[in-house]
Parts: sequence; C-alpha cells; structure tokens
Amino acid sequence: MKLADLYAQPGLTLSVEFFPPKTDKGEESLFSEIELIKSLRPAFCSVTYGAGGSTREKTVALVDRIHQDRGLEVMCHLTVVSQSKDEARNVLKTLQEKGLENVLALGGDPPQGMMDWKPHPDGFRHAVELVREAVSFGCFSIAVAGFPEVHPRAESRTSDLRYLKDKIDAGAKAIITQLFFDNEQYYRYVEDVRKLGVEVPIIPGVLPILSAPQIRRFTSLCCSRIPAQLEQALVKVENDDDAATELGIEYATRQCEALIKFGVPGLHFYSLNKSYSVIAICQNLGI
Repeated sequence: MKLADLYAQPGLTLSVEFFPPKTDKGEESLFSEIELIKSLRPAFCSVTYGAGGSTREKTVALVDRIHQDRGLEVMCHLTVVSQSKDEARNVLKTLQEKGLENVLALGGDPPQGMMDWKPHPDGFRHAVELVREAVSFGCFSIAVAGFPEVHPRAESRTSDLRYLKDKIDAGAKAIITQLFFDNEQYYRYVEDVRKLGVEVPIIPGVLPILSAPQIRRFTSLCCSRIPAQLEQALVKVENDDDAATELGIEYATRQCEALIKFGVPGLHFYSLNKSYSVIAICQNLGI
C-alpha cells in the first residue's frame, strides 16, 4: 500500500526505520528484530541508503527481502549523493519491477570523511529533482525529509522551508522529520510548514536513546539540540548503556505522549536495528 493511502487511514500510523547490516550475521540478527517488531503491526518500515549511496545494492535487496519474506510494506531510501541519474533511475526501475511502491527521496550525506560534497557530474543536484524523477514513473508514493531545527547545509530557515515546499509541489506525499528531542521545535515547524500551504502529513522522527556518547554524536552530525534537562540526565548514565536505554525509553514515551496529544498523523521510530526500546515505548503508549 502506498504512503498516501496509509496516512489517509484513521488512527496513528506507526513506522520503523532500519539500516543495512554490514555482515550476513548482522542481517540475520536484524530479521530476528524485525520479527519482534512485527508484533506492533507497523504500517511500514524503511531502509536507509548509507552515506554517499554506499549501501545501494544492499538497501534494495533488503527492502525486497523484508517485503517478500516478512510481508511488510517497505519504504526504500534513495539519495542524490555520489550516483548518476542513470544509477538512480535503475534503482527506481528495480523497485518498480519488484512491486515496491514507496520511496524516501533524499539529498543524502557525503561519504564518510568528506566535509562537503560535489554533485555527481551526471547526477541530480537536489532531492527535488529526484522527487520529480520518481513521480515520472507513475507508480511511487514519495516521502521527503523535514528538518525542525533546519537542515545543516541550509542557508537559512526560510530557504529550508521554501525548498521543502518545492519538494511537495513536485509531488511528495509525506514529510518525515529528522530526529529532535524538543517537541517545541516540531510544533513550530508544523506551524511554519502549514503557513506555506503545505497540507501533507508531517511525521515526527523519534530516536530512542541507547547510549549517551552515541546520541551526542548523532545530534552533532544533524545539528539537533539536546535540551538541558535531558543533558543533565545523560550525564548520570554517561558510562552505563543499559541505564541510558531505560532513560531513552522513558524520555521517548513522554515525548510521544505529547506528540500524540498534539495530533500527529504517525510516529516514525529510528530503531538502530533494535526492537527492545521501540516495543517498550509502544507498550507504554498502549499502541
């Protein structure tokens, strides 16, 4: 089922993101986690593409396997970075042939170690071009990324919002946000986006904390802010990942409760290929 139809259904739409493991053992472990997450009956799951498009083949193969073997709807990430237009089109053609209908069109991160990136000489320059290309196939429902705290490479908040509207005008049907820990950032973002006349669903991306050092690294990369109260709590679990995980479950539960009260159309969990926290949060929420 397409994203547009999934979000048109009544109730809260639950989705979960995974990344392609590097080893066969890691992949089998992931499928064990997916089997547990299936108990939540997610509307769909998504699979990331890797910095610089580094997991292209693995991502497509994993998306297909999840869809075929586990019977889940899947959204495949697809990025502009480090690939030609023909390579991107070939991915879209493969997804079309396999009957996969949902795509998250992204600019993408530069390859590891590269501070910035230059477009592929024969590639798309921006995610909006990728949205238009996917729309031209006539079979995809397309989501795009949203940045409540502004894209790290954006010139300004105004230009970032304007660019988002361009992607929606090009045919995107949903917005999934970058992680955030301050709900006020999301509320403000929704208000600003709606002022532009954009009416598609804006789904908050929620990342359950698994360790203090890890979450500091993630927020540094995407320029998200750790609120002072959360930072104080993180200091207490600096060297205790089990305690950090429990803190993450509690914090995300409270965060999601407020988001649901606000009226979000869904919750998109960045699982980091782990089911424990996502399941615990959903149980706390009564989902």
